[in-house]
Amino acid sequence: MDLNSDLGEGYGAWTMGDDEALLGIVSSANVACGFHAGDPQVMRRTVATAARSGVTVGAHVSYPDQRGFGRYDLNLPPSQVTDDVLYQIGALDAFARASGTRVSYVKPHGALYNRIAIDADLAGAVVCAVREYDPGLALLTLPGSAAAAAAEAAGIPVVAEGFADRAYTPDGHLVPRREPGAVLTDPDLVAARAVRMATERTVTTIDGTDIPMPVVSLCVHGDSPGAVSLAQAVRSGLTAAGVTIAPFVPVR
Repeated sequence: MDLNSDLGEGYGAWTMGDDEALLGIVSSANVACGFHAGDPQVMRRTVATAARSGVTVGAHVSYPDQRGFGRYDLNLPPSQVTDDVLYQIGALDAFARASGTRVSYVKPHGALYNRIAIDADLAGAVVCAVREYDPGLALLTLPGSAAAAAAEAAGIPVVAEGFADRAYTPDGHLVPRREPGAVLTDPDLVAARAVRMATERTVTTIDGTDIPMPVVSLCVHGDSPGAVSLAQAVRSGLTAAGVTIAPFVPVR
């Protein structure tokens, strides 16, 4: 099972999360590309640390929304989304190459991630950018999403992702952050959910029902309260359950 986290989300003098500590725990790093967070210095530093740590680097692409941290649906035309995503992948890959590694996958962030789970046109726009940059890059997304279908149709590798620290709706989508109980912060609860997704391929939703969740990568958000403790609890829980932590794609 892969363990990933959203990293590199500081900007200038503003810091967020403990990237260095998390890079000692996770196997894949979703690095912000400057559109919702991150700047050139943060991007370079994060990918350099990932390279030294043997962690696979992914481009954490977003709507151009620093003020809203990428959590507002900007309703942009698909052609613009394609160009924005292509730009972000290329920018991060430049820093990755300079650090002796490469971008290996793409994971959209926030509102863009949620939108392409249900919007086939926008999902196609993101997939178009991935294919144009490098059709060998994987797309990290919710299982059964519109994004997964678009990537499969385009021959782009699809990686099904689960969220250890987020609540799910009965239809398998993430509960919006504005709703109570959407973000989980208890390390024992988060670890138990991760182990269950890894070993039973199921998750309990916000209304108490169980649904299938066939994932090969688990996310612990780097900006969550106590993110390092959560990630360590998840890793320890998975290891104790006999689950090997390894990236879904080797470091390039």
